[in-house]
Amino acid sequence: MLGACACLVLPVPSRPASPPATLTVYAAASLTKAFADLADTLKSRTPDLVVTFNFAGSQQLALQIEAGAPADVFASADRRWMKELSDSGLVEGTPAIFAHNRLVVITPRAATVRSLQDLVRPGLKLVLAADAVPVGRYARQALANLSRTDGFPADFDRRVLANLVSDEENVKAVVAKVQLGEADAGIVYVSDITPDVAPRVARIEIPDAANVIADYPVAVLRRASNPAAARRFVALLLSPVGQSVLQANGLGAAAGH
Repeated sequence: MLGACACLVLPVPSRPASPPATLTVYAAASLTKAFADLADTLKSRTPDLVVTFNFAGSQQLALQIEAGAPADVFASADRRWMKELSDSGLVEGTPAIFAHNRLVVITPRAATVRSLQDLVRPGLKLVLAADAVPVGRYARQALANLSRTDGFPADFDRRVLANLVSDEENVKAVVAKVQLGEADAGIVYVSDITPDVAPRVARIEIPDAANVIADYPVAVLRRASNPAAARRFVALLLSPVGQSVLQANGLGAAAGH
């Protein structure tokens, strides 16, 4: 006679799913739209990659990285803050210039400011980014250049800056104040006049001889948690596909593209 057998079947524990790979990019505020478009391209190639951006003034980002903030890539709107991180030993390899930008004056659509010379009008409310912000420093350089340009008084920059009512932390804040009519004029990058912004502002061009061309460097950070994805992102920026996306967003191509 066979004895009864009680069998206990224990469930085999399943392996926990691996967390998705992440890439954290710290980028100048003026790159917001362009980098969002690039993220879509990157994710189409690497569906499991989670891309996170921190957009702010380059000076804010550099200070956060120096303080230990977790980031894989830094894309700056000028060489100064990239050099700051390079000198601190926080950058891997040599930063690459991936784009250029230029300045333009914007005003609310209903404003009576029609020319650069109008910027010296008493009582005009001018908003710029702070001098520590790349676009703020570039704006002040352009005003100084105009002071040495035919058709402008030698004290043009001083008279314009006498109308400065606010120093902002990044270029997007300058755009916002002009759009809302809280300022009569601001100096921003050409790329900041996005399709959403364009209907709400008028633009005044700055002559090429006085304008300032911004160089945008990018680098993988030495403390990157995902250096492989960081290098792929930088390679995408410098590729023909990446350059096309940047140019579609108003940025100038890097040398050789």
